[in-house]
Amino acid sequence: MMIFEKIHTVPTSDELVDKAFRRATRAMSGKTITGRETALKANESMILTAANILTDNLSNAVRRFPSFDRVQPFYYELADILVGVDDLRKALGRIEWASAKIHDVARDHVGKMRRSKDPIMVRKQAFGRMGSIMKSIDKELLLLNEARNKLRKLPAVHDEPTIVVAGYPNIGKSSFVSKATGATPEIAPYPFTTKGVSIGHFMIGNERYQVMDTPGLLDRPMSERNEIELQAISALKHLKAVVLFIIDPTETCGYEIKDQENMLREVRQQFPLPILVVANKSDLPQFRELDFVDMKMSTMTGEGIPAVMDRLVKMIEENKNKEKETE
Repeated sequence: MMIFEKIHTVPTSDELVDKAFRRATRAMSGKTITGRETALKANESMILTAANILTDNLSNAVRRFPSFDRVQPFYYELADILVGVDDLRKALGRIEWASAKIHDVARDHVGKMRRSKDPIMVRKQAFGRMGSIMKSIDKELLLLNEARNKLRKLPAVHDEPTIVVAGYPNIGKSSFVSKATGATPEIAPYPFTTKGVSIGHFMIGNERYQVMDTPGLLDRPMSERNEIELQAISALKHLKAVVLFIIDPTETCGYEIKDQENMLREVRQQFPLPILVVANKSDLPQFRELDFVDMKMSTMTGEGIPAVMDRLVKMIEENKNKEKETE
């Protein structure tokens, strides 16, 4: 389960106030008020009911968001791109403040009510203060709901060894993900791409590996990307990953070799990650050897894929060992 999936829809301030005051009114309906004591208890009950509904809903809205101090760096950076983590923290802080303030208002006005001759007036004052506090966090609640809607679209990427597949369209990236994982990959929505990210998994011993194809991010030149896309690409460096860059020497994908090589150069500059360059479509008669390619394969016949996967797994292990040495 992805960490942002459990975040519920965040109601607006008007929706919460309407819900709280309706419940408070319902709590009093049907009760016969015969004197000051019963009027006091009834209005007290209304204040406490409304306050409890507001504080519970606000506390729940905050609690369902994960602590960004404990979110893995990959998700932290994507969340920062999408909604701004600092803005989100400030909004969560303001909502926590409002929850505590409404609790204090209810307590203070219950105390005033016991000393007042007019409990209805005090209850109305309490409702007015609660309404004002809720109005003051209207923007923060809207921000939280907008953040919730965006964050839920992030793919379920696990903190595990990862192979990120790159290269121009129509060169066999999706076919590699399917062949490497032995199943149809999950297609996860992704807020920076026009298509879904393909994510497949395979096991070696007790270790699970994930293979990601990110259409719209790593299938065109960096020079054509906007700042948000570049930041999204940058977030991938936080995964325990190696990059598989696939080349089509036959040019049947519709892109010349020189363009594919230029894009490889840009990916090398962008990623501080190990990159394995593999030529695909070795089964076609137009296939030719290229001096900048490390290995070859055919995603059509499956030839060479096991050797490519073995090499990628070794690169992941070598990368892990390097990271341990630098710690």
